[in-house]
Amino acid sequence: MGHERNWAGNLVYGAAELHIPDTVEQVRELVARRERVKVLGTRHSFNDIADTCGSHLSLERLNRVIGLDENNGTVTVEAGIRYGELSEFLHGKGYALPNLASLPHISVAGACATATHGSGDRNGTLATAVRSLELVNAEGELVTFVRGQEDFDGAVVGLGGLGVVVRLTLDVVPTFEISQHVYEGLPLARLEKHLDDIFSGAYSVSLFTDWKAAAFNQVWLKRKVDDASAASLASEWFGATPADAPRHPVPGHEPEPCTGQMGVPGAWYERLPHFRPEFTPSAGDELQSEYFVPRRDAYDALHAISGLRERIAPLLHVSEVRTVAADGLWMSPCYERDSVGIHFTWKSDEEAVRRLLPEIEAKLAPFQARPHWGKLFVMPPDRLQPLYARLPDFRRLMRSCDPRGKFRNAFLERYIVANGLLPRDNS
Repeated sequence: MGHERNWAGNLVYGAAELHIPDTVEQVRELVARRERVKVLGTRHSFNDIADTCGSHLSLERLNRVIGLDENNGTVTVEAGIRYGELSEFLHGKGYALPNLASLPHISVAGACATATHGSGDRNGTLATAVRSLELVNAEGELVTFVRGQEDFDGAVVGLGGLGVVVRLTLDVVPTFEISQHVYEGLPLARLEKHLDDIFSGAYSVSLFTDWKAAAFNQVWLKRKVDDASAASLASEWFGATPADAPRHPVPGHEPEPCTGQMGVPGAWYERLPHFRPEFTPSAGDELQSEYFVPRRDAYDALHAISGLRERIAPLLHVSEVRTVAADGLWMSPCYERDSVGIHFTWKSDEEAVRRLLPEIEAKLAPFQARPHWGKLFVMPPDRLQPLYARLPDFRRLMRSCDPRGKFRNAFLERYIVANGLLPRDNS
């Protein structure tokens, strides 16, 4: 095996071998016969959550739609399918997913396992659309978790610790259209009294800043075309003014890779992501971090981050701020609290970023900030673990699905197993 890397190129995986199965039966055989296994999705994690010293399985060939159930409002897919591919299929059948992340390039299973999300006051993480999932456990057996049954809420955001997810059934809704407008120059101070008004102003709202000033360079408003609140373009938005042409969220980049703007209606999957699937996402050569704070603390948290502007700006491509609805998934950063995600797209200087992250995390500590599982953070386990009330239940579920630690790795040892009751992984 060559030296496989993640999408950003900042991590060289330590796996001894890589297998790319064609069928679920092949997955079962591979898992049953190996001591240590981890799954690769689209490799869009920036830390070692998917790394292993054992065997890697890529699910890139398990990327088919299994079936659309119009009576129950669901679609069943293989785990390796990407959101861009699934979205085109659903739209062609007259259906949609409730929400999408900013990138259509990511896999469904990987996004759900890490509680990756889009934006919107009433929109949960992508994992909240999961109706059921099927995984291969440590013995190579198929296990199904269904919404409403015991342990389902622990299995959906499974962090790769329970087994190899091979199929998911997702909720779908009737297809819809979105129009997208970009405004420029929103002062941070406007959020102190108007945060709810700003984020409730559209189906999905994203604020972008380079932190060179206490302001947001851009506001992206994505409105449902049939939404009664979707008024015509206003000449001013809480101090921000309409962009006179399409924009890229990263200053200095051309807008061609971005989804359609200027209020031109388009299908949900052509507007909810920020980037089109045929282009390199975001800035390309980048690293990412993200922290979730309770919505009620969002302005204070952003004001605290603003105090580090001179330290942040030289290392940053752009920072994005979005709202995410609360959910009941045990290991979701939005578990039982409406949240605001504060995202950082960094320049590719991991050493400098890692020196800065402790300062950012210290500023956010009073707000019980939870990091995105798949992105860069340095929070020590003894500070992270108390943020998850259902962590003991998740450890129990790991023991049940994987008693010998076949799916564990250094990341899970560090953040989930450490100081817990599970026996240590000796790989």
